[in-house]
Amino acid sequence: MNAESKTSAWMTDRLKARSRYLLILLLLAAAFFALAVVNIYSGSVTITPEEVFGVLFRRMGEETAQYRIIWQIRLPRIFLSALLGGALALSGFLLQTFFRNPIAGPYVLGISSGAKMVVALVMINFLERYREVSSSVLILAALFGSLLVTGFILLLSRRLRQMPILLIAGIMVGYICTAVTDFIVTFADDSDIVNLHNWSLGSFSSVGWSNVHTAFWIVSAAFLLTFLLSKPIGAFQMGEAYAQSVGVNIRLLRIAVILLSSILTACVTAFAGPISFVGIAVPFLIKKILRTAKPIIVIPTLFLGGAVFCMLCDLIARTAFAPTELNVSTVTAVFGAPIVILIMLKKHQEY
Repeated sequence: MNAESKTSAWMTDRLKARSRYLLILLLLAAAFFALAVVNIYSGSVTITPEEVFGVLFRRMGEETAQYRIIWQIRLPRIFLSALLGGALALSGFLLQTFFRNPIAGPYVLGISSGAKMVVALVMINFLERYREVSSSVLILAALFGSLLVTGFILLLSRRLRQMPILLIAGIMVGYICTAVTDFIVTFADDSDIVNLHNWSLGSFSSVGWSNVHTAFWIVSAAFLLTFLLSKPIGAFQMGEAYAQSVGVNIRLLRIAVILLSSILTACVTAFAGPISFVGIAVPFLIKKILRTAKPIIVIPTLFLGGAVFCMLCDLIARTAFAPTELNVSTVTAVFGAPIVILIMLKKHQEY
């Protein structure tokens, strides 16, 4: 094969890859739109298409129950589940890049559990004194908890060089944090924290537009910063020696990756509690479908994939046993846990 034929074949393969990336993005966008529509209609109260159209586009019936259900309950929940789903997927990708392991995720490493523990403590303490907890306080508490556990995991990584043992240590830390949180919830007999138990198990219920606005700005900023780090992260995936040879500051990159993953995890935990397995399952599936691990391609795609995954799981949680509502973390575990098992079997075969 001459040079011209090789160039032509390379260009053809590149065009096919770009077409596949675009097709996957379009399919995920279509799934996002379809799930948003289904989520608006689905619920214990039946709303006709005419009523939905009138409420959304004509702002009709502002005093009706349909208007309040759509604008105050369903739409905030749809947007928040999408934002936090994307945040979880992005956080998982960053942790997997940092630890170089596909099973590393905020839930498995105990980071979500640490954030949940501190948030539960703050919620109970503040509600006893001030009757209300602001979003900024919850996010700061969750960030402190996630950084606390992440710092502990990093200290352990200096002694535990084998990644499987480090992951087991992270799981044990998560169990300890969960036990402390359960103890707190059990003895928190206050009428003002009636939703604390559901939150501690993972749920997108009881959210409002103020939560959506706060989550939007935090997640958007973290997403933008992560996307801007696409090239350094891509170089880091090739190995530390290669990254240093092309001018990447490894120390600063590691700090940025840990901070961004902690901020994303903190935002999710503050508003929805710990959501399991999304940070592992979605990055794995997206990289498999795309057939590439290039951050500049993977980051936007997995964010949209995480949004679609959580919107689907939340829909199932609300409608599968209606009027009883499941915790969304229960549904994500049903879909995500088999994928984690598949990843472990694949890794075992490689060894």
